[in-house]
Amino acid sequence: MKDLRMRRLFGENGRTVIIAFDHAAFMGPMRGLEDPGSLLDSIRNTGINAVLTTQGIARSFATRFGSLGLLLRADGGSSMRNPQMGDIHRIVSVEDAVRLGADAVVCMGMIGFPEETSSLLNLTELVSQAAVWNMPVMAEMLVKASENKEPTAEDIGFAMRVGVELGADIIKTPFAGPMEQYRKQMAACYRPVVVLGGAKVDDESGLLTSVAKALEAGASGVAIGRNVWQHGNPTGMCRALVALVHGGASVAQALTEIK
Repeated sequence: MKDLRMRRLFGENGRTVIIAFDHAAFMGPMRGLEDPGSLLDSIRNTGINAVLTTQGIARSFATRFGSLGLLLRADGGSSMRNPQMGDIHRIVSVEDAVRLGADAVVCMGMIGFPEETSSLLNLTELVSQAAVWNMPVMAEMLVKASENKEPTAEDIGFAMRVGVELGADIIKTPFAGPMEQYRKQMAACYRPVVVLGGAKVDDESGLLTSVAKALEAGASGVAIGRNVWQHGNPTGMCRALVALVHGGASVAQALTEIK
């Protein structure tokens, strides 16, 4: 059953384009997420594979998902307005995720953050619970940046390996160059890796170039949010990502899907 769920999330080429819009559970109202139903209507037939979202959206807009796979955010416990975020907890059970038709559950792994211990304990507990239901687990593995530099490929590789050792089936994590070093780190991660999109950027070419480099290094796809639904053309951005991940397009070719 787990293999069936995984096949709903990944294409025949073993790659996936996931659009993430679980942000409002932590950040509240956001530009681009005012109407989740309309967003789903605009992106579901673009060739993307799945969406990563919250139980609120999954419950309220179930009829708008079409054939898209569903990854459900299972952890949380505070909002960005809390001056001390505190521990991370499971807020959705795997049983509830099954009832909602989810194909995977998602939780954080926050290396170097104050929440590291609670997030990793939460990950291990979620993996154990998910095994009862043959439910895949995606671990969103983040690394705290130092004051002087962003996390390196080696830092991200450390986080990837921790995630898979704790039982995650899929790793969601940033891309960091150089590409060959990232490739080396992914070679030590024996589960599929999807690259997250991060904060909104205005450089479409730069974003797609990073995606192309990650794919060349061995990534199995992307899980991108703000750079899709805060873009002026979310449908075109989805098609551009699909062209890169599934169509073998160059960055220049993918950019034509946006114009």
